[in-house]
Amino acid sequence: MFLVNSALQHISISTAAIISVTGYLVIFTGLVCLMLAIMAMDKLMTAKKPAAEPAAVASPAMAPGSAGSVRIFSVPNKDAALLMAIVADKLGKPLNELKFKTIKEV
Repeated sequence: MFLVNSALQHISISTAAIISVTGYLVIFTGLVCLMLAIMAMDKLMTAKKPAAEPAAVASPAMAPGSAGSVRIFSVPNKDAALLMAIVADKLGKPLNELKFKTIKEV
């Protein structure tokens, strides 16, 4: 450690520039390698898709006055219904005029 400190006490501007550019190149090369590794892992993880997707199921006929279907993720049906009723009440609109796309717990 003492040899490095004594050797670098009196260096010229050009030597300092070469040292700093070399440091930048090392860091940039490391970042590029990290980026390539992340891209490769992304390709590996997304490549595993099912061979055949199931055929689309025809949706049942909507009830008169309904605003469509809702996708519910990890929320009990009772909680989803309560949430939709609260939102409709706070907005002062009937429930059939609101369109909920998805409901999921955060």
